[in-house]
Amino acid sequence: MRLAHAALLTLASVAGHVAAARGEELPGRTATIVAPAAPGGLYSLFARLIATRLEQRLGKTFVVENRPGASSLVGALSVARANPDGDTLMVANSSTMATNVTLFKHLPYDPTVDLTPVALLAYVPEVLVVNASLPVHSVADLAALARATPGGLHFGSAGIGTSPHLGGEMLKMVLGVELTHVPYKGMQPALSDVAGGHIAMTFSPISLALPLIQDGKLRPIGLSMAQHVDALPDVPPLSDAGVPGFNAASWFMLVAPGKTPDDVVAKLAHELRMLAADSDTKREFVRLGLVPVESPPPAELKHFVAAEIVRWGDVVRQAGLAGSQ
Repeated sequence: MRLAHAALLTLASVAGHVAAARGEELPGRTATIVAPAAPGGLYSLFARLIATRLEQRLGKTFVVENRPGASSLVGALSVARANPDGDTLMVANSSTMATNVTLFKHLPYDPTVDLTPVALLAYVPEVLVVNASLPVHSVADLAALARATPGGLHFGSAGIGTSPHLGGEMLKMVLGVELTHVPYKGMQPALSDVAGGHIAMTFSPISLALPLIQDGKLRPIGLSMAQHVDALPDVPPLSDAGVPGFNAASWFMLVAPGKTPDDVVAKLAHELRMLAADSDTKREFVRLGLVPVESPPPAELKHFVAAEIVRWGDVVRQAGLAGSQ
């Protein structure tokens, strides 16, 4: 978390440097960017970066509002019901826009109708970490320990249906070992319990796990995305380390209410593309273990979301979690 908070200051400074001119003001005087989670972490990081950028470019006030609760449902529902004029936006991730569709028996919003994608922000590869005292240095070691431990091993996550949870369920299915899920109210307590030896392992966003890895309390085993990450150059993707085809990386995007006019969405998307193209922003994302992306246009993002609903829906069903919430 120390890394994430430091990044907020750096990214805000970056946004100030790249804001060379103001664009045409969007309707309204004050806009809100909802972060559907408690303060701190990646939701808040992205929301504050975008707020700073848009405020300086569009000549109006953007405030960040944290609305945590129910796997981002509280925030998502408030935005889905908001006036679609560009004055209410939200940072959403793959759980908000894809996983929740299959996870919840009665989801109170439809991400393909009630929310409109504006720009893809970044992929978030996660790192599989274990307690540093365990005799585990590879996926093979992890599988062997799970088989040798009565009842198997316990893994933590930030809650049911989050990407760390589904990553653990995917690993369990692929390895054919017993892994028991322990949900927490956020990644920090999950990481603390792995570092303290209370549970064996967890998947985690790299930026949150990195301080404990550097302190020697956690040992990284592999990455959830099928590519190397500069923040952990010596840690292989799980797909190259004994789990072929493994891909459980999450992603973040900016969204607006479903009926937001196309011209407003296009203007916001343009501003986010300019921010993503900034070299300082890219370097800061890489330092945090994020994978910067060049966002497709909003119309193409709708197809991306539809495909991700199918992909994550398959994982949720295979894990026996469909309609469990």
